[in-house]
Amino acid sequence: MLEGLPELVPLFTKPHPTGSLTVIEAGTTGLFPVKRVYFLHSIAKDALRGSHAHKKLLQLIVPVSGSFTVRTEKSGSQADFVMDSPTTGLLVKPYTWRTLGDFSPGAVCMVLASEHYDESDYIRDYAEFLSFNPAG
Repeated sequence: MLEGLPELVPLFTKPHPTGSLTVIEAGTTGLFPVKRVYFLHSIAKDALRGSHAHKKLLQLIVPVSGSFTVRTEKSGSQADFVMDSPTTGLLVKPYTWRTLGDFSPGAVCMVLASEHYDESDYIRDYAEFLSFNPAG
């Protein structure tokens, strides 16, 4: 699971006439055990969030409401993911630079993380990210 590029993960969704239910459970669809959950909300117009990578952390990024774009870069490969459905998450693996932007008004982004917050796991300098060799 640590290898590879970011990938979209369909989330189990049970439709119902009164509203759908989407479930995220550790151990399903290759999901990791979750140790931390946080939300981005009340986001200023034209704001960019993220702009960093992690050495160990896995994340599942889910658009709970509204939409946003996640720009990713890993191993020289870049991809943009438009996140606009709460039935699909983006699995972001270690050594992946990510920047979130283009938030629609009222957008809410939920992030499930494989580890507790640890500042030493962050790569915040883009030049350092470009020179980093995890196989080192």
